[in-house]
Amino acid sequence: MPLFHGLSAFPITPADASGSVDTAALARLLIRIQMAGADAIGLLGSTGGYAFLSRTERQRAVNTAMSTVGGKIPVIVGVGALRTDEAQALARDARMAGADGLLLAPMSYTPLFEDEVYEHFAAVADAGELPLCIYNNPGTTKFTFSRPLIARLAKVANIEAVKMPLPADADFGAELAAVRAETPANFAIGYSGDWGAGSAILAGADAWYSVVGGLLPVEALGLTRAAQAGDIAEVERFDRAFQPLFSLFKEFGSFRVMYAIAAALDFGRYDPPRPIMPLPEAAVSRVQRALDHLSVRS
Repeated sequence: MPLFHGLSAFPITPADASGSVDTAALARLLIRIQMAGADAIGLLGSTGGYAFLSRTERQRAVNTAMSTVGGKIPVIVGVGALRTDEAQALARDARMAGADGLLLAPMSYTPLFEDEVYEHFAAVADAGELPLCIYNNPGTTKFTFSRPLIARLAKVANIEAVKMPLPADADFGAELAAVRAETPANFAIGYSGDWGAGSAILAGADAWYSVVGGLLPVEALGLTRAAQAGDIAEVERFDRAFQPLFSLFKEFGSFRVMYAIAAALDFGRYDPPRPIMPLPEAAVSRVQRALDHLSVRS
C-alpha cells in the first residue's frame, strides 16, 4: 500500500517528567501496532508529544522505532518545530535514521502568513528528501491551510499528502472532490479526528491518521478495513463500539485520554508532559468502561 494510505497509527511517546523517552516502553507500543497489521506508524505526531521533546529525545525515539520495526512497517516521523532550521535538522535526522516519510505541522508563536508557511514547508521538504505529509491541524496550530495553499504545496518536490481535520459540515465528498480538483492525481488526502474516520474513508479518503490506533490498533484496523470495503453496517457497528471512547476524546482531549488508556492496558503509568495534566481521576473509570465496551484486553 502507498505510504500515505490506509491506517496510520499514532502512539504516545512514553517519557519521564524530565522528557527522557522510555525506549523500551515505546518499542512495545510500536511492536503492538506492527503486529496488528496497521499500514503505517505515525511517530512523534501530536499524540506522540513531539512539541514537548528535545531534538536529542526525538532522535532517540526515531532510532528506537527504526531498530524495532523498521522495514516491517512504514514509519512516518513528525518533524514540526518553531524554527525552519530546526525542522530541517529534524527532517535530516529522520532520513538518516531510516524513516520512510515525514509529517510537518506549521508550529508558531507568531501567527503565520501563507507565504511564510509555503517557504517553511518547501525548505523542510527539500532538506528531508523524503515523502512529506502536510499536517493541517488548526485546532492546535491555529493555522488553517487554504485549498489554494494546499494546491501550491502539492507541486513542491517531496510533498505528497495532506492530513486534514474533519470538515465542519461533515461533507467529506465535497471537500475531497474540491482538493483533488486542484492537486496531482497521486496526492493523498487523509483525515484525523477519529470519530469521523469511518465516514471519511467511506467517502473516498486515502488515509486515517488515527490517535486511537496508537494503542488499539486491532480495533482501529477493523474500522479502517470495513470502511475501505464499503461495509456501512460494519462501520456503524465499530462507530457504536468506539462512541464512549470518542466521547472522552471530545470532552478531555485525546492526548490526555491516551495516557489513561495506556495505564488501563498495563503499558505503563506515564503522565503527559507538563503543563498538561493527567485525566481527572473521576474520568479514569470511564476509560475502563469504554475499553470494556470495545472488549479490549491488554
